[in-house]
Amino acid sequence: MINFAPIFEELTKGLQNFSWGNAVMIAAGLVLIGLAIVKEFEPVLLLPIGFGAILANLGMSTESGFLKTLYEAGIATELFPLLIFIGVGAMIDFSPLLALPQMALLGAAGQFGIFGTLILATLLGFPLNEAASIGVIGAIDGPTAIFVSTKLAPHLLAPIAVAAYSYMSLVPIIQRPLMRLLTTPAERRIKMDYAPRPVSRRALIIFPLAVTLSFSLIAPDAAPLIAALMLGNLLRASGVVERLNRMAQNELVNITTLFLGLTIGATMTAASFLRLETLMILGLGLLAFVLDTVAGLLFGKGLSWLSGRRINPLIGACGISAFPMAGRLAAQMAQDEDYSNFILMHAMGANTAGQLGSVIAGGVLLAIVSALV
Repeated sequence: MINFAPIFEELTKGLQNFSWGNAVMIAAGLVLIGLAIVKEFEPVLLLPIGFGAILANLGMSTESGFLKTLYEAGIATELFPLLIFIGVGAMIDFSPLLALPQMALLGAAGQFGIFGTLILATLLGFPLNEAASIGVIGAIDGPTAIFVSTKLAPHLLAPIAVAAYSYMSLVPIIQRPLMRLLTTPAERRIKMDYAPRPVSRRALIIFPLAVTLSFSLIAPDAAPLIAALMLGNLLRASGVVERLNRMAQNELVNITTLFLGLTIGATMTAASFLRLETLMILGLGLLAFVLDTVAGLLFGKGLSWLSGRRINPLIGACGISAFPMAGRLAAQMAQDEDYSNFILMHAMGANTAGQLGSVIAGGVLLAIVSALV
């Protein structure tokens, strides 16, 4: 007679290992997919992350199979964040920042929440390396958050990456009420003259080279991040490798984002995610985002006062790294008050400064924490 017991056990192995925690995480994955499809919140990111979370809790995590291969090849080696940064660099036009270099101040102010949250996290009992990784969430820069946490706290990669990318998709929901709360209608109606000095092609080519050289000497631990960003920007600025430029902006970013999102989602197992520590990380990451936005807006209000109301304080909220969502939101908020008010170029100048600022902040944290831990 045929012994059906082994066959039955094999067929029901998945159900035997399934727990209520897996059901919760599958529901979380479905929520992310729903936000991507129904609300269209960063679908390119949230859809693969959500699907990866479902796979992880059906037994296909990064501990085995093809997802393990993707994790070891792209996350553990930090390859995926660097490839995405090449594409991001190819998308960024630094002309507004070079034409209005004072916008760099807003990029610096937009990183306040990183260090404020780091201090709070240490007071709550997190070790310095974990606190630094949590603080970087506030930059709302997924690749930087992954790069830093992989080096400093790889065991926290899943909640940190999910928080960074999720909050990136929620920029309009989180920043809009803060903008309305901290600025008056009159301030939002301030018009900014855009008559900057022209930026030459030579300056656009020199800029990524100069940034790479200087930053690599100052913060070598994070040099790969800035180098990847500037390589992508050089492809754009050079004007002689248009095929590579288009590839970096499209095929490279699309394929890498798919694999990155799927792999990050596959780290969201019930065992690693359903913990009080995870909720604390998500909460502290949100606080870092709020502090960054508030600091940028208050700094923008200060610049507005010092300039005799020639600077719209809304651009202060663009000092975070969420490019180009934060810049577009600030411009939209200004036009909601006055349809003839165009501050998009100023907002993008601050937003590109925030992109650089987040990488620099991540590099500073890596250098300091690596020396202390």
